[in-house]
Amino acid sequence: MPENEPWEYTLYIPNDPRAVTVSRQTLRLILTMHGLIRLVDTAELLATELVSNAVRHTKGPAALRVRWSLGVLRIGAWDTDPAPPAPLEQVVDLEAGRGLALVRACADLWGWQPLTREGNRGKYVWCDLVAA
Repeated sequence: MPENEPWEYTLYIPNDPRAVTVSRQTLRLILTMHGLIRLVDTAELLATELVSNAVRHTKGPAALRVRWSLGVLRIGAWDTDPAPPAPLEQVVDLEAGRGLALVRACADLWGWQPLTREGNRGKYVWCDLVAA
């Protein structure tokens, strides 16, 4: 599949800290197989932060979504909590809350949106890496 062809993968994960490592290794494999090895290190960091927040701050399942389209890699994490991510200005704990600051610093663009599907509520936090 040529690098310019769009594709998308979704990995559904349980609320388990080991899911962060599974997600990171799966992302590495996906990007390597699609010839995007140059994005792996940054993408792994971003996915780790997004998935770890989803697992740490919610009680339900989560998902990692990876999408490539028109030279942009979008990495997102869905979780069951509809509350928005904590504003970066309110983060005072040095051990927690740095994830979104890293996402903001390393991604070209990031955001979040509430989700409702079949009566289930949650949110999707995403970030984009533009392939240079």
